[in-house]
Amino acid sequence: MRVNAISELCLRRNHVRAARVLVPKMAAALFASIVLAVIANLFFGTPALAQQDLAKQLANPLASLTSVPFQFNYDSNIGPNREGDGLRINVQPVIPFKLDSNWTLISRTIVPVIYQSDVAPNSGTQFGLGDTVQSFFLSPSPVPLGGGANLIWGAGPALLLPTGTGPLLTAHEFGVGPTAVALVQQGSWTVGVLSNHIWSVGNQSASGSLACDDYACLGDPADATSGRAGISATYIQPFISYTTKDAWTFGLNTESTYDWIGEKWTIPVNATVSKLVMFGKQPVSLGVGVRYWAETPEGGPHGLGARAIITFLFPSK
Repeated sequence: MRVNAISELCLRRNHVRAARVLVPKMAAALFASIVLAVIANLFFGTPALAQQDLAKQLANPLASLTSVPFQFNYDSNIGPNREGDGLRINVQPVIPFKLDSNWTLISRTIVPVIYQSDVAPNSGTQFGLGDTVQSFFLSPSPVPLGGGANLIWGAGPALLLPTGTGPLLTAHEFGVGPTAVALVQQGSWTVGVLSNHIWSVGNQSASGSLACDDYACLGDPADATSGRAGISATYIQPFISYTTKDAWTFGLNTESTYDWIGEKWTIPVNATVSKLVMFGKQPVSLGVGVRYWAETPEGGPHGLGARAIITFLFPSK
């Protein structure tokens, strides 16, 4: 038994070392790709005006622009002893459906792929899918406000789908609620807020007493069958961004969640910079960022985290 415990401990440490080595290499590789892509665009790129327009559309969550972002998030200091690490890759396809000349239905999906280690007592390492959030926004044509500004808004349902592949990767519950987004675009600026509220539906006894966060349903795995009151959570994402004429975008947002049952806030603040480039005829946005956990529940991430984003754009022809 002692030999097995030592082997398991060594395996955990190897996983953590691997994550700590892999993530900086990924960030360095993405940064290098941005530099190379920018240099290539200086000589082979499309007109800057076209790139700026695409970058501004990408800053608008309700744009009639099909896009597939891959968002890499790395955080540390997770768990009651702050010894855990987590790498979360959000696959976030956005697909607009033009209903008529005035209305568009936008589908936004977030499918997380999670690798995490020691995020809860005696939890070890997990790798797999997290729960999926599916949102639909019914959005009218932009409303002119004068001075070149446009109000853009949309609303619809949000669904939480328990697609997590492990007990510490899922809330074990379906959820549903309203979602809405409103923003103003004027010149190079985009300012807005996206929000939703999700309540659990159906059987609530399987979710245990685990508090779901970016990196798992945190808590003692032994408590997973003890029952809890379900899910009631409000998500609020205010955002602001500035897009330059050569398609650089500088952004700042928070991705705050309030757990009404646990009465706790989770507030990461994100600062990002991205560049829209062309690989042949394929527009791609490459970005990096840093985030600070201003507020987090016990066992959640602390301190600074890193973000990298690769987004493939498919503008209508």
